[in-house]
Amino acid sequence: MADSDLEAVAQEVFAALADPSRRGILAALAAGGPATATDLAARLPITRQAIAKHLALLADAGLVVAEPGERRRVRYRLDSAPMKVAQQFLAALARDWDGPLAALRDRLG
Repeated sequence: MADSDLEAVAQEVFAALADPSRRGILAALAAGGPATATDLAARLPITRQAIAKHLALLADAGLVVAEPGERRRVRYRLDSAPMKVAQQFLAALARDWDGPLAALRDRLG
């Protein structure tokens, strides 16, 4: 994957994670496994309609995958691949900073 592609995926992930409600939905899915919007609404202080909107954004970012279930109910499960891309992006940024920061510390120390 090209650097610009990695950065685009990371940007989508960071935008999705910026909202505390979306982070709560991801945490609920991580703790309880795949769930419907209705299941999540029963566990979280968010309306089902708001959860459905957040799930659509999380799906656009690739962080959740919609799976058809019984009686036309859609269950959502986590997909960690985009999160790993974001982690790689942050690790590369950290590496870029390590050298200059070490040089500054040596110069000041």
